[in-house]
Amino acid sequence: MEKSKTFDYALRSTWQSVSNMYNKAAYKFESTMATGFALLSIEPNGTPSTALGPLMGMENTSLSRLLNSLEERSFIERRPNPVDGRGRLVYLTRLGLEKREISKKIVLKFNNSISKKLTKTEINTFFKVIDCINTQSQNTLTQHENDN
Repeated sequence: MEKSKTFDYALRSTWQSVSNMYNKAAYKFESTMATGFALLSIEPNGTPSTALGPLMGMENTSLSRLLNSLEERSFIERRPNPVDGRGRLVYLTRLGLEKREISKKIVLKFNNSISKKLTKTEINTFFKVIDCINTQSQNTLTQHENDN
């Protein structure tokens, strides 16, 4: 089998292309794709910092660096969690909300451009395949963990 005909190769190369496109767009706003993704992942009523890692698929160290950078740039602020004093909630500042809107427009523009080129059936099939790949990768990960 040719490597270009494997699911993982198609996913990796496609994601690299999308990532490059988002980073190029974000660069115009002195930002990055990771920054935009983080801003889009933070809920208006605050998001526990511990919930952001799994939402974004980031390790704690990378997430911590990103959150520190967002805080230094005044995009976010961290406040104590009123429900659990040990935790902290992340909130968008006014500037963070403005940057979030820019990120949202870029994502929606890209999403709409793809949607215009596909039928509803093709879009549904795409998401069905992505769900299958995600489920299978999680199942395989669990199997590997159980084998150890």
